[in-house]
Amino acid sequence: MKILYKIVLCFCLCLVAITYSAKEGNASVGNTSNVVQPAGEKSVQIVTACDGRKRVIVEGCNEGEAMPVHKARKASELLMQLMEFCEEEITAKLPKTEMFIQLSINGMPYVTVRDTEEIPLVLVHGGKSHTEREKKVWAAEMDRMINEGYALFHNPGLGKNGISCDMCHPDAANTHPETYPKYQTQMNKVALLRDMINWCIENPMEGEKLAEDDSKMKAIEAYILSARGGKILEPGKH
Repeated sequence: MKILYKIVLCFCLCLVAITYSAKEGNASVGNTSNVVQPAGEKSVQIVTACDGRKRVIVEGCNEGEAMPVHKARKASELLMQLMEFCEEEITAKLPKTEMFIQLSINGMPYVTVRDTEEIPLVLVHGGKSHTEREKKVWAAEMDRMINEGYALFHNPGLGKNGISCDMCHPDAANTHPETYPKYQTQMNKVALLRDMINWCIENPMEGEKLAEDDSKMKAIEAYILSARGGKILEPGKH
């Protein structure tokens, strides 16, 4: 009887050991399958310009992390240089070594330049200047906005008491947009031209202020600025 008991006990112990070993093996296989393998891709940071058409790919910097100051400054300078080419779609690669820059313009293959000052203008414009048609379209759009501003400037509808902007400022005289931003005593703060436009609408004209992105505000600013074209910029002057 004791011998039989020992045999059964040994059998049970062996069964437990085998089961545990099998579980360990399965766990090991599972852990192996969940190991994340390195992607092997370069760490890059992508900086996009305000027009959405220019971007700089900065190699050696992780997305979402602050770039070293010298990298950030280089990327910013490069974006500002690219913004001179208004309608072009340009991607620039700033390698980790910063010994050169790679540019892809309007989907073309990358070309290599040594610095931003060597961006190939011929490649950007195809060796041609802006067409006369392009210039006429741009001029017509500018004239349209200025004319809209002229109409608003001479319309009492911006206010509620019958006064219009031109009654105090005939032909936008004495508006001096070239002196803004400046400290405006009426508001007790530094103001932009649009701030002063709204102050006049709300006070002498007793109207409601315009939103900064309102097309009417943009048109009025365009008209005032065009009326003072050629004046030297003197921010802060009284």
